[in-house]
Amino acid sequence: MANQSPPADAGATVRLDVWLWAARFFKTRALAKQAIEGGKVQVAGQGAKAARSVRVGETMQVRRGEDVFEFQVLGLSARRGSASVAQALYAEDESAREARLRAAAERRAAVAGYRPPAGKPDKRARRLIQALGDLDSL
Repeated sequence: MANQSPPADAGATVRLDVWLWAARFFKTRALAKQAIEGGKVQVAGQGAKAARSVRVGETMQVRRGEDVFEFQVLGLSARRGSASVAQALYAEDESAREARLRAAAERRAAVAGYRPPAGKPDKRARRLIQALGDLDSL
């Protein structure tokens, strides 16, 4: 029993950077702290510091790349566990989740039409590219 962590009661708190790491939003605490200091994490609509205490019931917004996660804190943990344990720590807002998934699908569709060239253009292709560039100057 000595290795068990104390149960999370209503008054328990955890540092914001530790909670984000335990909930698997960031791979390391250092990355979580960097995102917090960069203004990518908001708690209750306001910017926060890494040492801020997280409480059950608070709402957060985390921007990771182009994805925006909006969720409510359901549980506290200072230890990083499995993905299923981490997902039990928060409940994501359904409308925000749908918007995030829709935006990701749009980004994938936009990239799907682009195919980079296999290699450098040859002499003939370079001349064609240059000729197309000269059309803009007319």
